[in-house]
This record gives sequence, C-alpha cells and structure tokens, in this order.
Amino acid sequence: MLALIAGRGALPAAVAGAAGEPVLICGLDHCPPDHVEAEHLFCIERLGGFLAWLRSRGVTRVCLCGSVDRPNPSLRRIGLRTLPLVPRILRALKRGDDGALRIAIDILEGAGFTVLAAHELAPSLLPAAGVPTRARPDDAATEAARLGDRVSGEQARRDLGQACVVRDGQVIARETEAGTDAMLRGLGPEARGGVLYKAPKPGQERRADLPVIGLQTAEGAAAAGLAGIVVESQGVMVLDQPQVLARLEASGLFLWIRERGA
Repeated sequence: MLALIAGRGALPAAVAGAAGEPVLICGLDHCPPDHVEAEHLFCIERLGGFLAWLRSRGVTRVCLCGSVDRPNPSLRRIGLRTLPLVPRILRALKRGDDGALRIAIDILEGAGFTVLAAHELAPSLLPAAGVPTRARPDDAATEAARLGDRVSGEQARRDLGQACVVRDGQVIARETEAGTDAMLRGLGPEARGGVLYKAPKPGQERRADLPVIGLQTAEGAAAAGLAGIVVESQGVMVLDQPQVLARLEASGLFLWIRERGA
C-alpha cells in the first residue's frame, strides 16, 4: 500500500489523483494538508509509533509531498518508540532543507519503507523541455537563465532556496523559507522585465522537495511585471499546466522549460 505524508499546497492532491491506486493520506499535526483530507495526523514526538502504525496498515511505500513547517518538538512528549530516533530527528532540525529531508528519508528506509518521489507517481507533472508559450525567451532571458544557474549552485552550497528573480545581470530577489510565491509578492518595480528562475539545487535529494510552480506562481510573475519564467527540465513540477499556460499567455509571459546550462 502507498502512503502520502502530505503537506500544504496542491501537490499532494495531484499526486494522489495520479497514483492509480488507493492512497493512505497522512500529515503532520502542526501543519496538516489543506488540499486533501488526511486520514491520520501525527506529531514528530510520536514518529516511531506512526511508522509502526503504517506497517500495521500494510504500507510498504511512502511519498513525501507538499510544504511543511519545521516542527518544534517537546522532549517531554517523546514516545518510547521514538526514543531511538531522537538523535537523528534533532540533527535533521539543525540542518537545511535538503539535509533534513535526507535524514527523514533515511529514517523511513531504515523502517523498511520504499520512498518514492512525487514525480515518479505523477510523471506528467514534469513537462517536456521547450517553450510552450507564444512569447519566446530572448537574449536577455538566456543571460538571466545562465545567472540563475550560478545562483542555484551557490544556494545549493548553502542549502538555501530553489528560486530567484534576475534582471539585467543582477539578482533582484532570492527565495527564502517563505517560498517562491511570497518572494514574488514582495517584488518592487525594479523587478519589472525580469525573469523568475527555479530549479532543484545541484546534488539535492530529488525524492522530496523537488521544486513546483503552479497557477499562483504564474499570477505572481504576471503581477510583478516579469518577462517570463525559466524552470529546469525534468527538475521542476508544473501543477495545473493548462491554467498556468493560459495565465502566462494572457499576460504575454514566456515559460522556458530548459536543460541546465543550455
């Protein structure tokens, strides 16, 4: 049986709908999923008991998808089955996103589960390389994409965000823990004509936290007056693709699904 440990956003619903089989949807109690109904919520202090519960339900495969806030565990609430996991949990909470997710996956695999990526269950979320919009990237967009590649590498070394906005050879904004859409909402007039670049950090664990854009991203890019969006081919999932393309077309923005370094 397949279980989704679901966070916020539309990705868990898209994955559940594409899985082609019954899915057990679970979530963390401090940030439950908001687009699907969770059958079971658990707290990090009872992680060991939760893993045992999954096994009792016949779960053999797990997918982590959706955004979550970092928990703030209370040592007073730690369950007996979770005690052996405490050192790894605490280590994960001190690391960046990729480091934390690697430890989470290691815990799941150590408990006997196969961890699947969201795009393995819903491969159509990864669109083919190319430019599916009428608007096309120009030479300035190509330079912006190359700068985005360099910024992505820098942010990977620091285990930071997966997106940035660039214009005229300058980085206008970088994604923080608040996410891409929050970054877009905070843009000022200096971003007009710029490019949103989004890609997985080089070397990151791709079974969780693969970047996502959706309709809200397209609306934010249009509202900020950007020229277009560049995403890495086979590295960024696009939710609600027909609606995203329609919104970009209506505002004259391009979408460039690009191989890194191209």
